[in-house]
Amino acid sequence: MHMSNKPNTPKGMRDFLPHDVIRRNYIMDVIKTRFERFGFLPIETPSMERRNLLLGKYGEEGDRLVFKVLNSGEKVKKADLDALEKGELSRFGNSIAEKAMRYDLTVPLARFVVQHQNELSFPFKRYQMQPVWRADRPQHGRFQEFMQCDADSIGSDSILLELEFIQMIDEVFFGLNLQGCTLRVNHRKVLEAISRKSRAEKQTTTFLTTLDKLDKVGWDQVLQLLAKAGFDNQIINTIQEALQGKSNADQLEILQHLIADESSNSTPFDDLNFLFSNMGKMSSLDVVFDWTLARGLDYYTGTIFEISAPKSVSLGSIGAGGRYDNLTGVFGMKGMSGIGISFGLDRIELVLSELDLFPSEIHTSIDLFVVHFNMEMMTALLPYINELRRRGKRVYVYPTAARLKKQLGMANQLNIPYALIMGEDEWKGEKCIVKNLNTGSQKAVQLKNLNWDVIQVC
Repeated sequence: MHMSNKPNTPKGMRDFLPHDVIRRNYIMDVIKTRFERFGFLPIETPSMERRNLLLGKYGEEGDRLVFKVLNSGEKVKKADLDALEKGELSRFGNSIAEKAMRYDLTVPLARFVVQHQNELSFPFKRYQMQPVWRADRPQHGRFQEFMQCDADSIGSDSILLELEFIQMIDEVFFGLNLQGCTLRVNHRKVLEAISRKSRAEKQTTTFLTTLDKLDKVGWDQVLQLLAKAGFDNQIINTIQEALQGKSNADQLEILQHLIADESSNSTPFDDLNFLFSNMGKMSSLDVVFDWTLARGLDYYTGTIFEISAPKSVSLGSIGAGGRYDNLTGVFGMKGMSGIGISFGLDRIELVLSELDLFPSEIHTSIDLFVVHFNMEMMTALLPYINELRRRGKRVYVYPTAARLKKQLGMANQLNIPYALIMGEDEWKGEKCIVKNLNTGSQKAVQLKNLNWDVIQVC
C-alpha cells in the first residue's frame, strides 16, 4: 500500500511512550491515594454524552469547544440543510450530531448523580480520572484531549468540606514532593458584591469573564474593558490599592468594610475567615486570598480556588475548583450543593519534569533482563524465571539468540538494573551469572539458590 504522507496523530492529541505513561501513572497514583485517604470513591462515566446534556452548561465559549460526534446510519438524514445554506454552521452541526465528547467531568457527574440517586449515599464523595476533549487551538500546555483528575462532594454545603479540600490539595503536592505552589482562594459572592458596588449588578457575568482574563492581558487592559462595559473603576482601584501587600485576614477585613452594603451578606467573609483561621501551616502550599480570582466557568456559586505552579516554572494553573450550588438543579434535582477540585495531569507532569522531581526508581518498569544464547538453555531457565515473576518481579526475556553486546545494549536503553546471563559453561555447572548493569559488577550463582535477594546483592 502506498502512503504519501507519514501517519500521525490528529492535531492537539498525543501518543505517550512507555516512559511518559510510567510518569503519568506515578502522578495519578499519588493523587488517587490522597483522594482515597479523604474518603472519595471511584466512578467512571462514558466518553460521550448526549449533546443537549453538555451544551449550555459551560458558557458561550465552552459550547463552541465541545466536540460533536456525527450521527450514524439513517440518522444523518436529519441534517438541517436549510441551516447549511444560510451558513448557520452551529445549527447545522447540531442537526447531524446527537452525541458529543465529554468536555469535563463535572457536568457528567451531575447527570450521574441524578440518574443514580437511589443507589448512592449522600453526601456522595467521588473521584474520577478520565480523558476529556476540547476543540481548542493546540498550544504549549493546551491539548484537545487531556486527562482530568477530579474529586467532588455532592449533597452538603458544610464549610468543613472546603477546609478538607485545601488540606487534600496540600497532601497531593506533599506526596509529589512539589514545594512552592500557590493556592489562590476567593468567593463568587464577594465578586458579586463588588460588581454590585461598581453599579453594574446586571452585568455580573461580564465582570467575571473580564476579570478572568487578568492573567492573560494584565490590569490596564482589564480596567479598560470594564470601563467600556460601564463599570465604576474607581471602586475597583480603591479595592486594589487598599489590599496590596496586606495579610489574608487584613485583606478580608478591609474588603468587607469597603463593599459592605445593605444587600450583601457577611457569609462569604465568614466562610473565608473560617478557612484562613483553621487551615494551620501548609507544608507544600502557599494559600492566599485573591479577590481578582474569577474562574471562567458559569456554574460556581461560592468559594473558588486555583493552584499555580512554583514561580520558577512559567505555566498557568495546574488545578482548580470551587463550590457550586445548583449543578444538579439543571437536571431537576434541587438543593444539592457540591464542591470539587480538578488537577491537570498534563501540566503537573510538565512541572515535575522541569524541576526534575520524578523519583529515580520509576524510570524503569522492568527489574531483570534475561540474555538468550540458545533455546535449550532458555528452557532450562524458564522455571526459575517464572518463580521470580510469581514473586512479583518484572522480567524481560530476550526472545531469540543474538550477540551479547546487542542484548545488553537494549537492557541499558530500557534502564533495566540487572541482567541474567547463562553461557555454555554456566549451563553445564547449573549456574548463571547475575550482572548489575549500573555498576558493571557480576557474580556466578547456583541456579537452585537463585532468588531476588541474591540478585540484588550483586
